[in-house]
Amino acid sequence: MHYYKKSSSFALTKRTNSTVIMQVSIIIPVYNRASVVVNTLNSVVAQTYRPLQAVLVDNYSTDDTLRVLENFKKEHPSLDVVVTREEHHTAGAARNRGFEQATGEWVLFFDSDDLMDEELVESYVRVIEKAKLKDKPLDLISARSTLVFPNGDKRKAPFHKRDLFANHILHGQLATQRYAVRREFFASTDGWNIDLPGWNDWELGLRLLLASPRVAYMGGRSHITINHNGDDSITGTEFHSRQGQWENVINIMRNEVLSSNLKAEHIMRFERLLYYRRLVLAAQYQREGYPDLAKPLCQQAYNALRDTYHNNRRWRWIVGPVTRRLFARIAAGKRGSARIARLLY
Repeated sequence: MHYYKKSSSFALTKRTNSTVIMQVSIIIPVYNRASVVVNTLNSVVAQTYRPLQAVLVDNYSTDDTLRVLENFKKEHPSLDVVVTREEHHTAGAARNRGFEQATGEWVLFFDSDDLMDEELVESYVRVIEKAKLKDKPLDLISARSTLVFPNGDKRKAPFHKRDLFANHILHGQLATQRYAVRREFFASTDGWNIDLPGWNDWELGLRLLLASPRVAYMGGRSHITINHNGDDSITGTEFHSRQGQWENVINIMRNEVLSSNLKAEHIMRFERLLYYRRLVLAAQYQREGYPDLAKPLCQQAYNALRDTYHNNRRWRWIVGPVTRRLFARIAAGKRGSARIARLLY
């Protein structure tokens, strides 16, 4: 299946120079973020690594976003800045458009309300070059990040160097801003799903893993700040207003797992974890005060999990009761349930 628009070639752009130094491209889709994107762009300019390309994609904004992007290009002639537009109004379509313009050997996707530490790209390149010296080339690097919440609290996003499939399903470890990817490897995938308005990075992350990348993990401190700060956040802070969209993404991901070449036991485990994520979504609806949305989804997820265990003794005595407690914990706003789920399922 192909998610990019048929009018887009999605082919690798031929580089016009043969420089030995590796170029890195940062792709940022922007929609109506004229007052916010400036901070993100400043964090790009501040990067200690060069050569660096910034591909800025205006998703046909109705405010001054395009002017801000064009002014940024004029004000920074020493930086390779590409400003383009995409009329299909989803972030996935805009990111695919940006990828078509990217010339870097490695690519970073970034959101227009988040920030990168000045050494982010340089740190990625260190990992890449170190792997090359060991004759172990990479396709993808997972990095640490920090989440900022509406009340000003900050929290390190979950980051694990093992069990990446499970940790991506549970924690979104390959969210948009949290990795760098080799351009040729990404080009071999179907790109971003242009029809998903939400959780498109979660779905893409799973497909990238199903393509069997050579992965490294960038340890040390967090170099990425992801904004969950209320009205200024692209990510958003609630789920009930887009009920149905989230469930659709989970269904798509389950089908991708079922049709993969993974071992049967891995398919079963990841399917269970996706059912658990459906349970988590139901708990979020409950927490937001929408029990009419939560109850049927919770029961559906519970029944699906039970069926994968064939209602055996382990389900009845351990997994089933703990699953119900996990729902109650999440609905009450308590943390740590994903760690239990990773061991349970």
